[in-house]
Amino acid sequence: MILLLYVDDMILTGNNNALLDEFTADLGRMFSMKDLGPLHFFLGIQVNCTPDGLFLHQSKYAGDLLQRAMMVDSKPIANPMAPKSFSLKNKDSLFHDPTLFRSIVGGLQYLTMTRPDLSYAINVVCQHMHRPTQAAFQLMKRILRYVKGTTQLGLQIRSASSLDLYAFYDADWAGCPSSRRSTTGFCTFLGSNCISWSAKKQSTVARSSAEAEYRAMASTTAELTWLSFLLRDIGIVQHHPATLFCDNLAALYMSINPVFHARTKHIEVDYHFVREKVALGSLVTRFVSSNQQLADIFTKPLSRDAFQRLRTKLGLCSYMQQPSWFKLNTNCTALGNLRKSSGGLIRGFTGKWLTGLSKKLGIATNMCAEFWTVHDALKLA
Repeated sequence: MILLLYVDDMILTGNNNALLDEFTADLGRMFSMKDLGPLHFFLGIQVNCTPDGLFLHQSKYAGDLLQRAMMVDSKPIANPMAPKSFSLKNKDSLFHDPTLFRSIVGGLQYLTMTRPDLSYAINVVCQHMHRPTQAAFQLMKRILRYVKGTTQLGLQIRSASSLDLYAFYDADWAGCPSSRRSTTGFCTFLGSNCISWSAKKQSTVARSSAEAEYRAMASTTAELTWLSFLLRDIGIVQHHPATLFCDNLAALYMSINPVFHARTKHIEVDYHFVREKVALGSLVTRFVSSNQQLADIFTKPLSRDAFQRLRTKLGLCSYMQQPSWFKLNTNCTALGNLRKSSGGLIRGFTGKWLTGLSKKLGIATNMCAEFWTVHDALKLA
């Protein structure tokens, strides 16, 4: 059984109904709370139980965001960024209402919890939070127009999936026109389920495409390492080493061939980190062709066809488009508005009562809200 707690909202999940009922009853005797039944809504994320597994989406949140931005009647568009017009220059005229810009972009950031397809575009527009320009505002409006046409889009979590961990990563060398820093993008999968993703500008300027790719490889390796530790803590055993798919042969050879070390002293720390994981057998690197590289969607603007193809491969679909050849065997219970008897908010179950009860029921008490990023509370068959 896993307990996920955020302030006064809680999710319980497990494959033992008797244990869930016993724990819920104990909570009810100790605290004033409301049992909301099967999981359907948590922190703005809507959850639909289907025969295939779970479907996560934020259609209500997206609609509220469009209303706040006064874009409800806007014309939908097929992709959030145009592939030929990536040029947001600092010398452009400033936007007249920076507060509005930051409020809407901050709301868009939370939408990436279930929308990996928005990660790159929102990462680009967020780089102008400190000094919003008219060009950045126009990009924000384009993203909102894309959201308008895809409010029903969400992430599918399949129950009938393997538990193998693997990832795709990519880097766009010197892609930022103002700083010439590269962009790292990756997505990780647990079986067929996309569980984490990122689009982020690298902290330093890479002097070669191989350096940019290898730094991206190191970032993705760190994510895979963290996920493997997390899965181990919740009882999911990895029978095979994590696999990392790369479309750059230079970075791939550096990860397995120590002869290249003398040529790459400027990325020595990243080199040793990845090389050690490969040597220990906890990471396997594999080549993937560029046209099959899923991480492209996190590093650069794409054409409509390429964008929608990769979006589908990430597991994004509308609620009505889901296939029906999987069987759900998870049991999720949502407990909301959890409060102490005195009426104060519970900040975390770290007291003696929970510690004792956790030992009695065999629950780890160090579970935190960070679990939501990997949807660990949704896959415990």
